[in-house]
Amino acid sequence: MTVAGVVAALAAEARALDPAGRGGGPRVLPDGTLLCISGIGGAAAARAALGLIESGAGALVSWGMAGALDPALAAGAVCLPDEVIGADGASFITAGYWRAPLAALVAAHRPVACGKLLTSTRAIDTVAAKQAAYRATGAVAVDMESTAVAQVAATHGLPFIAVRVIVDTAGDTVPGSVVAASAAGQVKLGRLICGLVLSPADIAPLVRLARRYRIAGRSLAAVAGLGALAPPGVA
Repeated sequence: MTVAGVVAALAAEARALDPAGRGGGPRVLPDGTLLCISGIGGAAAARAALGLIESGAGALVSWGMAGALDPALAAGAVCLPDEVIGADGASFITAGYWRAPLAALVAAHRPVACGKLLTSTRAIDTVAAKQAAYRATGAVAVDMESTAVAQVAATHGLPFIAVRVIVDTAGDTVPGSVVAASAAGQVKLGRLICGLVLSPADIAPLVRLARRYRIAGRSLAAVAGLGALAPPGVA
């Protein structure tokens, strides 16, 4: 039996799968899936992926939220990419036999985007930067962890998929205070509040981003509620 190991950067993302969870990991969910909260960024995600494999995972999932690069994507759309790419040229194909039936199931409940998912080493936080990344890569969305998880999966010969829900759209600027508050690998509330005090112009876009986040959270919970993250054939 193949056990899926899920890497989520943030506890808020992991709660869609494990509402009672308090962070850390790996821990075993009721259906046998393993879950680990890594923190933001590729290095942290790779460590978490390795920990999941050591705990028995035979397949890996990069789980959480992403920013849209494709102007057609709205908050709450689910990105199930057929390829994840890095700014360094790295490219990994996701397991089609696993991704395709999951995409068909999710599409009955939420809009689904496939195509490429870009992993960036830094936040792509302005409209201009998103437009440039879209033109350069053709990726529909961007995150900061998926290629690291895909690399670990490829090194160990394991299947991999990414499940990412859109928060900020291609037309949204992510407030600088939010980017700064996330710089340490987790969102620090105190740092965010200080940033807003210093940059009150960030308040309006932050309120808009908070609305998008609630929409994305509902979509992430909807995907989790389908109970279909395990690779096909798992008993």
